[in-house]
Amino acid sequence: MESLILEIGVIIGIAAIISLLGRLIKQPPIIAYLLTGVIVGPLVLNLISSTEQLQSLASIGIALLLFIIGISLDFRILKHVGGTAIIGGISTVAIVSSAVFFIAQSLGFNIISALYIALAFSFSSAVVVVKILSDKKEIETLHGQIALGILIVESFIAALALMIIPVITSGGALVIGLQVAKFIALIAVVIIFGRYVLSGILSIAAKNQEVLFLVSIAWALVVGVTFDSLGLSAEIGALIAGMVIASSKYSLEIKSKVKGIRDFFVILFFVFFGSQLSGPISAELLKQAVIFSLFVLIGKPIVVMALTRSFGFKKRTNFMIGTSLTQVSEFSLIVILLGYSLGHIPITIFSLTILVTLITVSLSSYAIYFSMPIYKSVSRFLGLFDGKRREFGAINKHEKYDIVLLGYSRLGFNLLKAFTLAKKKYLIIDYNPLTIMSLSKKRINCVYGDVNDTEFLNSINLKSVKMIISTIHEYATNLNIMKLIDKKECTFIATSNQIHNTIELYKNGADYVIMPHYLGGDFMANMLVRDNFNKKTLQEEGKSHIRQLRERMSEAHSI
Repeated sequence: MESLILEIGVIIGIAAIISLLGRLIKQPPIIAYLLTGVIVGPLVLNLISSTEQLQSLASIGIALLLFIIGISLDFRILKHVGGTAIIGGISTVAIVSSAVFFIAQSLGFNIISALYIALAFSFSSAVVVVKILSDKKEIETLHGQIALGILIVESFIAALALMIIPVITSGGALVIGLQVAKFIALIAVVIIFGRYVLSGILSIAAKNQEVLFLVSIAWALVVGVTFDSLGLSAEIGALIAGMVIASSKYSLEIKSKVKGIRDFFVILFFVFFGSQLSGPISAELLKQAVIFSLFVLIGKPIVVMALTRSFGFKKRTNFMIGTSLTQVSEFSLIVILLGYSLGHIPITIFSLTILVTLITVSLSSYAIYFSMPIYKSVSRFLGLFDGKRREFGAINKHEKYDIVLLGYSRLGFNLLKAFTLAKKKYLIIDYNPLTIMSLSKKRINCVYGDVNDTEFLNSINLKSVKMIISTIHEYATNLNIMKLIDKKECTFIATSNQIHNTIELYKNGADYVIMPHYLGGDFMANMLVRDNFNKKTLQEEGKSHIRQLRERMSEAHSI
């Protein structure tokens, strides 16, 4: 036990140092953890002796990791992008795995090894995609929703693969069929239980944060153990448990509560995988890793873009979706580990997979972070991937508007009321397709679009607009918009969270800059002075606030 504690202490210390260095170059933590495993493993320092105990902790880590991923993969996404996600996800796995299989065969791998490599490299990393898109606030964009939808489909395919692989050699078609039927039936039971029983339990548990945390962990472990006891994967059970919670109104709170304990075990999980990289790393192995990595980084996004283009999406949307899926997955490591533990593939395949993971996750993180600048530099070459579909809403280039609202978000709800009362002709532009669909149903004049896309902004008759209100707080975005308008004729109102950015926006010609925290404090101070700090008056204001919040919540649930 003392040896295990010492080893974990060393692992966490090294991981912390590498994570800090990785943060400076905008690398996701998964790379730091894998590198830590390589360093403490037999290839470098060879510090790990408690391999079995570390593997047990890693198993808990992957279950919690998949539980959190499940919470990020809301079933409701498929309602809005279902056709694209389902057909795109299945087709991507089929085409990419076929291509990788032939590449593996041409590199001299036998059929079994080529099949494992093909399956492993056909999945993209939900951990990396969800993390970076969340950081960029692009989860709710059209390309973010489609990418997540494809990841949900890939997760189900991975679950089926992990379930079927162990019984392929021990049973025929009947055994596999029974296993699949058992899997589908169990998912149905979990979903029904989650909808009609768990939702009520969570409502009671939510009254106490500690109880909510315990209930959510218990739910993940109970579902995982149930899957395991029926001969299925406990990790996939945890994934399904998370996906059931994803549609709950407590999902964000649960995710934040579980995140701390998950991070600890996840570190051990990826460190364990990194530690399995053993030498020697031959020139041949490096060549194979580079070839597979190039296909995942270049070939896979081309496949994805071609598939989403067939649904008529514009080249920018297709590029962003393809760029998001340019890495191999945590499922890749699990599939290869399963094949190795069953004796189907040699340890060299394991080392190859770890190298490809390191290369693709590192480079794809940069590609996703800087997808917009990359798109601008290559967009003129992407005409082949430009669909004809009108994505959401419609623009009349000759229409004149009094006001254009950029980003409906939290501020837009109240601003829209003001526009209506003042009988102003307005247009709302938002990058969340669900928001645009909801507003369109109410016959509110709106259009889907990205205000960072100069091509899109130029397609709108901004020169005739009398006022532009941006609820987007990014400084560079607001600065770019101001360059496209006549600041003498058009009133520009920006939004900012930083004082120095606010001052710079004023210097560059903004007429007013909304600072939500500043305005909130100012409003509160004025209200207290106005009402002489009276408790009863504050309670009346609170009741009015509750009515407004319920109205806002009702609108949010209708999306």
